[in-house]
Amino acid sequence: MAVRCAFVGSGGMASAHLKAIAPFHDAEIVALCDVDAAKIQQRLAELKELRPSATPRTFTNPDEMLQEVEADAVFILLPPFAHGPAEQACLRYGKPFFVEKPVGLDWGLTRELAAEVERSGLLTCAGYMNRYRAGVQKGRELLQSDPAILVFGGWIGGSPNPKPGDTNIGSWWVQKDKSGGQIVEQTTHTFDLVRFLCGEAVEVCAHAANGFNKNIYNYTIDDASSVNILLKSGAVANLMSSCSANGGGGGVSLNVYAHDTTLLFTGWEHSVKILRKGADPEEVKGEDNIFAIEDRVFLDAVSTGDGSRIQSTYPDAAKTLQLTLAANRSIATRKPVPIEA
Repeated sequence: MAVRCAFVGSGGMASAHLKAIAPFHDAEIVALCDVDAAKIQQRLAELKELRPSATPRTFTNPDEMLQEVEADAVFILLPPFAHGPAEQACLRYGKPFFVEKPVGLDWGLTRELAAEVERSGLLTCAGYMNRYRAGVQKGRELLQSDPAILVFGGWIGGSPNPKPGDTNIGSWWVQKDKSGGQIVEQTTHTFDLVRFLCGEAVEVCAHAANGFNKNIYNYTIDDASSVNILLKSGAVANLMSSCSANGGGGGVSLNVYAHDTTLLFTGWEHSVKILRKGADPEEVKGEDNIFAIEDRVFLDAVSTGDGSRIQSTYPDAAKTLQLTLAANRSIATRKPVPIEA
């Protein structure tokens, strides 16, 4: 029997997940929900091409959607500032949900939602897709017996260029009160991988650079940042972010150095070169279809009730949000910030 899927949020990430799910014969798109009617129409047009037989109902309110539509799973694909009501509706109606990163901006609300998810036992999955990559899984296995000592990496890119009237990601990404800034919204993937590969953090100390990007519409985020992380294991990490490097040479990277093992991840796809003392180098290419891989795991879990293959649940993703918000707080206070267990 097909898993009936409802989408909350109809922006770019909804497009990515619709394209990932469309080939799955055991998945049915039954509803789309967004406050922006134009975005819903864009997704409906895409869906007509991807799956001509699909006839999802459309809504502007997730609570109303779950009252009126029989859904087995909900995809919450919202900007950081918009989280809360959709997750609360899923909890109210007992609907398993997939939620894109970051899972919010309000730590108090996110902590309450995470606690309620754990109390209810509701099946959840968060969009930290890099955890599903074969190279990441291989690296994590190696680090179990040869733990990380030093880690560094980050996301280095050019200056954003939003325009008045934009309704896409550029309209809110450059506003720190809506996106959380680059650390929270983008480099969150790298912070999450540090947790997944190396364990939990106990303290962060961060600094930011500002004033170098000029004359960018609605721009309130940091130009660049450097975050030092002390891990519970005793290892240390430094993660860098920049949205002001226009000369090139940036990109996505994460280097992990253990006693006898080195992991060198590069690119959005996180291909990895594995170096081990006394062994030949090994390379694992990152997967291009990572959204389909993580969506397949989530839908299988909904079908079977077995969530053991899910790599990041909502409560786990909340811990990554806690870490990135702590980095922002350290920037604001110019002091180290402990991470509460």
